[in-house]
Amino acid sequence: MENSTSIASQLQESFQQFISFTSFSGISWGHFILICLGLALIYLAIVKEREPLLLIPIGFGIIIGNIPLPHGLQIGVDVQGSILNQLQYGLTHGLYPALIFLGLGAMTDFSSIISNPKLILIGAFAQLGILASFLISSSIGLTHAEASTIGMIGSANGPVAIFLSSKLTPDILGSIAITTYILMALVIVLQPPIMKLLTTKKERLIKMKPPRQVTQLEKVLFPIFGLLLTAFVVPASLPLLGMLFFGNLLKESAVTKRLAETAKGPMIDIITILIGFTVGISVQSSIFNSNKIIWIILIGTISFIVSTVIGIIFVKVLNLFLKPDNRINPLIGNAGVSAVPDSARASQIVGLEYDKNNHLLMHAMGPSVAGVIASTLAAGVLISYFI
Repeated sequence: MENSTSIASQLQESFQQFISFTSFSGISWGHFILICLGLALIYLAIVKEREPLLLIPIGFGIIIGNIPLPHGLQIGVDVQGSILNQLQYGLTHGLYPALIFLGLGAMTDFSSIISNPKLILIGAFAQLGILASFLISSSIGLTHAEASTIGMIGSANGPVAIFLSSKLTPDILGSIAITTYILMALVIVLQPPIMKLLTTKKERLIKMKPPRQVTQLEKVLFPIFGLLLTAFVVPASLPLLGMLFFGNLLKESAVTKRLAETAKGPMIDIITILIGFTVGISVQSSIFNSNKIIWIILIGTISFIVSTVIGIIFVKVLNLFLKPDNRINPLIGNAGVSAVPDSARASQIVGLEYDKNNHLLMHAMGPSVAGVIASTLAAGVLISYFI
């Protein structure tokens, strides 16, 4: 009897010791909730086909980042020198956002804003949502740095939000990044109701003039003069806009086709995997230890909505000063939030609902790429003031 009791005790002790070596010993509700979030993002990506190139790496990264590790196992993302920590380096030090901008530049055609410079104003004014959320965040007691990075969520520009947070608020970078990318994935869902609410049927049917033909010389000169102007005015934006215009010059010069193809193809695919995955592993259960995550989601969403609203209203106001045959369809005002290319796709989708022959995509790409530049300049200004 004593032997059997001793054996049972040894087995129980061995089992408890085994459990202590597994992740089950450290699981918490925070881990469980975030693992479910990761699964939900993967579901949206595969079943609903919402931004699969982003949501699958992010969702899987969240799952990996929230598997609790036994004490003493030095492989976590916060452990200096671990593999996950080294992968995260490119995120926390701004390397991945800069390389994303290089690829984005090699993919972008600036013809729409070269041919119709008025579209630049839409992208610029849409960034006022950043200011609105900055004021809200500051009024509830958040620091200027936190208010800045939360406001940047409204631009729906993931690389810029990450870059800004890495400089000003590295402690909440994961929360900022995941909120921004989820909003980017939901652009097609969130923006159309706002666009329909703020426009009349007559406005939705406005047909814009086809953009004029842009010369090759104009395309080559744009990234050069764009770099000189933005870099001298807002030097803090140089790491991102420098790479954006460099990538665009590779594309438009016509003599570096191989480099442009690499930048917009294999390179940006690799960086997309890395940035999505490392954003995911950066979202830790510790985000539930304060109420900042609630404010980040709430104010970030408000910033996004305000940016969308301002972009649409600005077009409506601008049309009051334009000749009837030169008016802009307000449905492209939403594209100023710079969620390339989904915000422009939202303009196209809503426009086609009311007129099957009214293709707004190319027009909407103007405010969209202008929004990318404007949001990056805004981030540079915020870094200059609050770093």
